[in-house]
Parts: sequence; structure tokens; C-alpha cells
Amino acid sequence: MPNQINYTEACNNFDKIYEEAISSREPVVVNREGAESVSVIPTAELNSIIETAYLFQSSENAARLLDALQRVKTKTNQPQSIDELRNKFGLEKEE
Repeated sequence: MPNQINYTEACNNFDKIYEEAISSREPVVVNREGAESVSVIPTAELNSIIETAYLFQSSENAARLLDALQRVKTKTNQPQSIDELRNKFGLEKEE
């Protein structure tokens, strides 16, 4: 669960909130009475979330990603060399 802090404390200790978000890689939720809360989150984490949402917009792509995840979890993938992959997909070796 993300850490939470009130608005006044956040204003007075933003450097602490910044460092906490960076070091924990978790959002810090800033609550303000009578208003919507906001989160301080590392930009890299936000970009990752946005990219994941984008990749899952296509049902075909989502199915492929979930299938790949399942294969990883069940450890059914076998490592292949670059040459094996080139042969499998009919690609010429670059010179």
C-alpha cells in the first residue's frame, strides 16, 4: 500500500517525499481535506504504467503478452541462441 501524507506535511517536506518515492519506487499519496488526492511517483514508473496500458489496448497484443507471461511462469520457454533464432525465422546473418 502506498505511503500517505497530508497536504500541509507534503508542502513542508517535499524533499523527503521526493526521496521516498525515488528510493521505494512506490507512489506517495498526498491527501488534502475536501479535495482529490494526488500521487508523487517516479517518472520511470509512470512511463512504465503508461506503456503497459498502451500495449494492452490491442486485444491481440494483450493475448500475446499474457501468453508470454504464462510461459515464463510455467518455465516452458527454452533458451535459444541467436543463430537458432535466425534459422527459425529465416533471417540471414549480418556481416
